[in-house]
Amino acid sequence: MILLKRTLQFIIICSFLGLITLVGLYYYVKPDIPSVQVLKDVQLQTPMQVFSRDGLLINQFGEKRRIPVTIDQIPQPLIDAILATEDNRFYEHIGIDPIGIVRSAIVLISTGEKKQGASTITMQLARNFFLTREKAYIRKVKEIFIALHIESILTKDEILELYLNKIELGNRAFGIGAAAQVYYGKDLNELTLAQMAMIAGLPKAPSALNPIRNPVRAKARRNVVLGRMYTEKYITQSEYEEAINAPITAKFHGAEIEVYAPYISEMVRAEMVARYGHERAYNTGFKVYTSVDSNIQQAAQDAIVDNLHAYDMRHGFRGAAAQLWDSENESPLSQEEILSKLKDVKEFGPLLAGVVTNVAEQSIDVLLKSGEQVTVEWDGLKWARKYITRYRQSFAPKTATEILSAGAQIWLRKNADESYILSQVPEASSALVSLDPQDGRIKAIVGGYSFEQSQYNRAVQAKRQVGSNIKPFIYSAALENGYTLASILNDAPINQWDKSQGVAWRPKNSPAVYNGPIRIRRALAQSKNVISVRLLRGVGLERTADHLLKFGFLNNDINRSESLALGSASITPLELARGMSTFANGGHLITPYFISEIQDSAGTVLFKTEPELACDAPKQTVTPEFASLNQNQQSFTEAEITNTPRCAPRIISKQNAFLISQAMHSAIWGGGSWTHKTGWSGTGWRAQALDRRDLAGKTGTTNDSVDTWFSGFNRNVMTSVWVGFDNPGKALGRSTYNSNLDKSQISGAESGAKTAQPAWVDFMRAALDGMPEAPIELPEGLVSVRIDLATGLLSHKNDYTSRFEYFIKGTAPTKYVLDQPTDVFEEKLSTEEELF
Repeated sequence: MILLKRTLQFIIICSFLGLITLVGLYYYVKPDIPSVQVLKDVQLQTPMQVFSRDGLLINQFGEKRRIPVTIDQIPQPLIDAILATEDNRFYEHIGIDPIGIVRSAIVLISTGEKKQGASTITMQLARNFFLTREKAYIRKVKEIFIALHIESILTKDEILELYLNKIELGNRAFGIGAAAQVYYGKDLNELTLAQMAMIAGLPKAPSALNPIRNPVRAKARRNVVLGRMYTEKYITQSEYEEAINAPITAKFHGAEIEVYAPYISEMVRAEMVARYGHERAYNTGFKVYTSVDSNIQQAAQDAIVDNLHAYDMRHGFRGAAAQLWDSENESPLSQEEILSKLKDVKEFGPLLAGVVTNVAEQSIDVLLKSGEQVTVEWDGLKWARKYITRYRQSFAPKTATEILSAGAQIWLRKNADESYILSQVPEASSALVSLDPQDGRIKAIVGGYSFEQSQYNRAVQAKRQVGSNIKPFIYSAALENGYTLASILNDAPINQWDKSQGVAWRPKNSPAVYNGPIRIRRALAQSKNVISVRLLRGVGLERTADHLLKFGFLNNDINRSESLALGSASITPLELARGMSTFANGGHLITPYFISEIQDSAGTVLFKTEPELACDAPKQTVTPEFASLNQNQQSFTEAEITNTPRCAPRIISKQNAFLISQAMHSAIWGGGSWTHKTGWSGTGWRAQALDRRDLAGKTGTTNDSVDTWFSGFNRNVMTSVWVGFDNPGKALGRSTYNSNLDKSQISGAESGAKTAQPAWVDFMRAALDGMPEAPIELPEGLVSVRIDLATGLLSHKNDYTSRFEYFIKGTAPTKYVLDQPTDVFEEKLSTEEELF
């Protein structure tokens, strides 16, 4: 009896001490127990996604791949696989498994080892969200209390959903949604039973059981999961047998990129980090919608790549990237050895790495890195004259043996007809920027041949001399200072002695052709260098430079010397496109933008660009409601004005912008009838291939063809293209005639028209597809009179010696060609009028 009494006392005391200990432990770990709000508002670390304007994925940034899913989106077999493997009594226990805890304690007492064991899904969730992986007694205690707390606040489905979205599953995949994409490139509902079991087996050891790195161990673990599912009667025997016999199909799948636009995605990444900081930008699930349209962006990328390869082909083949064996003196490598050599060769752009395995008279056989054996026929080889210098190429080859031998490691590209063509990595670089001149939206931007090759964004970072692309701005200054499109200047060589240098400055036309007295319209269209210098002198250097600053160019980039008239200013393609947009939109300086909208992970709009438009703000207007309350008020503050558009600042008059665009129109379409001596073509005549009369443009070439440009526009699209080398001062050279290619496209010195404009034409063909013609609108304040082409004076004639010209009111000539004073006869204005 005494023994029983003492036993009861002992039990009571132990229970009391246990209770005190439990209460003490609770208060000790209480600060680490999350609040109800924290549990309800758990933020999963989700990568930032960047989309095109039309909603296609461009890129995603974040250290963790995660695709959050709801419990309703998870297939039941996958839930069954997780429960059978990790916590089969999940829907029955209160967050902890007493049987598992006792078993773990026994193991600890008997072995002295701290083994994980006994962790329910709720406990794993507690550890993953709020604790470290340190194997300490106090951490296990905290884990238990937090698990009990979680179970008291959340439903079982909410707990399971959080767990399945949180767990680490290897290859930087967190959550089952990301794992399905990373390992199989599928959505959850597309997975097979074997694939679901594979994912369900990963939480135990995401790295060691990774099916990509350790397929054998991963398969064994998968079969354990399937065995548990069969034992728990989640699947039938036939389903079990089919699944365990299924092969391992996992391989790495990157983000499902739908649009290749790496340069703008990097611009977005940098901007988002600047706005929100690295941690928030990368991990809170921002969705950023850019300003680019997917099809237009792809057209820009294709235009740049194709144009750089065209330049490369004009200058000859620089030889194989490497020679793996000497076909005359060494035995060829086996296919396995070749593929081993190619394994580490990085492919980028459209280039495919391969090795020549056989050379016939006019074809070669090539083993690609992918293991595919292909044949390159003569049409894909005959261009490959030997490269000597940027100015010289050898004769056209007649056989394939003159070009390559077996064992050569080379690059191939695919043609549109799926045939292969010998290629090489372009040495030259290029950039393209296309804007909507009415609001500054960047429609497309390409910063180089390949982002994988070079992350340097030439579109926004490379300041290069603009050559004759500066001339529209010089001529705009002239129009503001008394000149007209009909003003006559002397197109003749300039020889000016420079006392400080002890030499004569002799700016020349390119080509060195001089026409004597010439109208300004034609001078700009034909890019006459000496006329640009004479205009700068006529307006004044400082006044001209100040005018150029209106277009958004930086003061340090506008050099104060007469070489400014020839394009010595260094400007980025984006800055140039912005300035040129002023002529397309009627005189406004727009602000380019590349982010249209930012959303949080729930789709709530956090930011939306409201661009300044190319418009003139109307007079103060008020709502009828406000007016009725303020009948006696004569003026209103800015805050009281409503429905007023945000307008970009006007920097030049509508008339000035229109007249410059007209002269640039002539750069494409020329002037006069080509059947008479007064007929002439502009430097941008290649754009006539687009068969649109609403286009205006300007070529640009610097000394020795170091930088080449073409910029052109209609009212809705403004595009600038630059081609050159990343090494400033390295000339693009010239190409000689190759009978295997079109002579008109490949012979002669590189220039804006020949080197940059083809990419512009290819891009604009896609950008303008289906778009009605949108010529620059004719503003008020202009008159149109018939002038004599030779003198710029009024003309009575109606033949090839005259044409209609536009003038700002009050600036038209008042004398006829025979020097007879008269009143100006103003014709009805029309942009539809024939201007030849």
